[in-house]
Parts: sequence; C-alpha cells; structure tokens
Amino acid sequence: MSFTVEERGNPNSLSYRLFFKNAEEKYISPFHDIPIYADESKNLFHMVVEVPRWTNAKMEIATKDPLNPIKQDVKKGKLRYVANVFPHKGYIWNYGAIPQTWEDPAHKDGDTGCCGDNDPIDVCEIGSKVCSRGEVITVKVLGILAMIDEGETDWKVIAINVEDPEANNLNNIGDVQRLKPGYLESTVDWFRRYKVPDGKPENRFAFNDEFKDKDFAIEVIKSTHNFWKALLSQKNNAGELSCKNTCVSASDSPYCCSVDEAKAVVGEVSKICSALTCPCGKEEAIPSSVDTWFYYEKK
Repeated sequence: MSFTVEERGNPNSLSYRLFFKNAEEKYISPFHDIPIYADESKNLFHMVVEVPRWTNAKMEIATKDPLNPIKQDVKKGKLRYVANVFPHKGYIWNYGAIPQTWEDPAHKDGDTGCCGDNDPIDVCEIGSKVCSRGEVITVKVLGILAMIDEGETDWKVIAINVEDPEANNLNNIGDVQRLKPGYLESTVDWFRRYKVPDGKPENRFAFNDEFKDKDFAIEVIKSTHNFWKALLSQKNNAGELSCKNTCVSASDSPYCCSVDEAKAVVGEVSKICSALTCPCGKEEAIPSSVDTWFYYEKK
C-alpha cells in the first residue's frame, strides 16, 4: 500500500498544507483513510510522519480541517516551533501518529485518571533514518509512555521502522533500554520540559514516569482504534473534528466524500493560498529565533 503527498501554499507559512493521495492518485484523509494496520497478524502499524527528527516546526494532522492535511500548529496567530531545551535539538525522534486512532476526550482512562486529548495517538519512531514529512512507514511497537498534558491523557508510543537495520534486535521496551542507553530517559526529559519555554509547567506522567511494555502499548492502540470506529459510526460526538473521508464511510454517511468533493477541498485551499498555477509556492524563511537554545535547571 503506497501513499504520496502534495504540497499546497508556501512552506513555513500559515498557508502551507500537505495533502495525501492513495495509489490511485485520489485525495484521502491521513487520519481516516490510511489503515491502522500494515500487517494485523504481526501487529505492525502504519505511522504518518508529521515531524522529521531534529526539526522544530510543530507540524500535525489537522484534525479539524477537511481531509485532515498536515499543517503547522499556530499559537496567537504565529507558527509554532518547539524550543531547543538543552541538550535537545528539535524533536529527538521521527514524530507522528497512527491513523484510524483517536484519544476520546469523553473517556477517562482508568490508568491515568484523565480523558483523552482529542487527537490520533502519537508515535516516537526511534530508528536511524531521518524520515520525510508526510511519509507513511510501517512500524513495530516497542512500548508506551503515559504523559499527562495539561490534564489530558496523551499517550506516546515508542516504535521502530521495520526497515531499520536495528529493527530485528528491538522487540520490546527493555531492548531499547539495553541497546540505546539513555534514549528513554531523554524522551521523558524532552516531553517533561518542552513547553516550559512557553511559560507552561512541566508535564507529568503516569506509572511513576516509567514506560509500559509492548503488549500494554498494543492494547492502548487497539482501544484508541475502537474509539475512532465509534467516532466514524457516529456513536461518539465528533465536535469540531472533520471526519470527511473517501474510503471508510458508507455512501449514506454524512462523512463520506466523493472524489470530486475531495478535489474541491484541495482546490479551495489553492485559491486561498493564491497557488492556482503553482501548487506549492516559495518557501518562506524560518525565524532565526528557532535556533536559540533554552537553558534551565531541572527540578
């Protein structure tokens, strides 16, 4: 199963969008139309890469926009970049999401005591390759971290690209601890402190800051897949989420989107971005402040 991406608007600007197409060159939603499983019998999952390792732009699947393109998060009208909190430079893994999952904000998790964050479940891919934004890869799940972000459950799946040279040696969270010493501790440190430069408090974690193993992680992923299925079948309230899709809804579903409707969605973005003749415009400069290091004493 193959997928491609198509840029619209100007990179590093408010107009930028990354739309997805399937092998038939039809526009799709990366949230809803890309299958969760790459191989269900082996518990291998698809991962949509939102942020390549070492970069700072906070790119994410736009869950409230039609067809859910990847775009950069915005705060107070400005594009968001994560700070370099010493010693970390940007994101320290390929960061993304597992499609067809949803952390239900109406469901209080029994382990964390907090409700979901209303997003697909997040993935930190720890292989050696720096992936590309919008790349869809197959990952092996190794474990999971239960972060509490401003009172919401925000699971962080630890996984590795099955094509990585080390993939065969990494089969559970203990293997990561043994073969990549310090990486898991750095992961907790990164998530704990990355919002502090924005004036936010440090994030907390369930299970005494410890990672749970592969089996636990897979069960969490499956539960978020069930929440997503309830969302698409209208058993759960979608709120502001866009559930428009081209592949998974029945034709009588209000979420079902025809090929022509999908093209129209992308066309409207092109008009707004004044990019009718060139789908992807000139790249804008990244602010020099993005390279600043932020230092503060750990608590």
